[in-house]
Amino acid sequence: MVKHAQDQGIFVVLIDSENALDESWLQALDVDTGEDKLLKLNMSMIDDVAKTVSTFMADYKAMNEEDRPKVLFVIDSLGMLLTPTDVDQFNKGDMKGDMGRKPKALTSLVRNTVNMIGSYNVGLVCTNHTYASQDMFDPDDKISGGQGFIYASSIVVAMKKMKLKEDEAGNKISEVRGIRAGCKVMKTRYAKPFEGVQVKIPYETGMNPYSGLIELFEKKGLLEKQGNRLKYIDLAGEEHLDYRKAWMEPSKMDMIMSEYNEKLAPVVNTEDNDDEVIVDEHELIEE
Repeated sequence: MVKHAQDQGIFVVLIDSENALDESWLQALDVDTGEDKLLKLNMSMIDDVAKTVSTFMADYKAMNEEDRPKVLFVIDSLGMLLTPTDVDQFNKGDMKGDMGRKPKALTSLVRNTVNMIGSYNVGLVCTNHTYASQDMFDPDDKISGGQGFIYASSIVVAMKKMKLKEDEAGNKISEVRGIRAGCKVMKTRYAKPFEGVQVKIPYETGMNPYSGLIELFEKKGLLEKQGNRLKYIDLAGEEHLDYRKAWMEPSKMDMIMSEYNEKLAPVVNTEDNDDEVIVDEHELIEE
């Protein structure tokens, strides 16, 4: 995500609370670690993050409007941030909990940040940890740190790590060759929520940027199975018929993605509607 933001000319402020993002690892992911592209900060306290964001935005607002760059704050992760109570109890050897202070502090951090950056070309992306649900009627994993800051988010993606036991041709094997990342959109203000896809990340080659798209297009009805091949009809009415592996070619995936919005346009209501809509918002992000 950081690399993709940089490719779009966005300056990234990366706040690492897990001490896991060293420079060599970022460079291996093709992230530009130059001072004009990335500001990486190691922080552990919620209060320090709040002060940093506040100070940065004060300087940002003082700049001439035409000189203000696009900025993305990335916090990895909210779950590892501490409160002064956490530190004080640790130093005293009396770990009795913070009595609910951390969820309130995280809620305040996100709420104030969103209000502060809302009028500018500044965004915020956070990761957090989850735990298994104990509710048999609501089996989705639950986000740690309370639900208060959930409602401020525009999009929430739940991610779950699973084993990848497939060879290059997609055949099932017993050896673990990588991981499968199950991704599910739990909340979004831009499209239909609760859509899911699995992204395959082989250890040897890394993630294919088009991984999971074939399954998504099949689910949407854009790709239709015809025998052991997949068929696609473009906007010009021309039929494209190929084997599944051939559809992973970038040119074919780019063709479908370029026509995706027009193909599904009838699903989206673009008419003005003055009626108030009340939405039950909740989200989930997993590292």
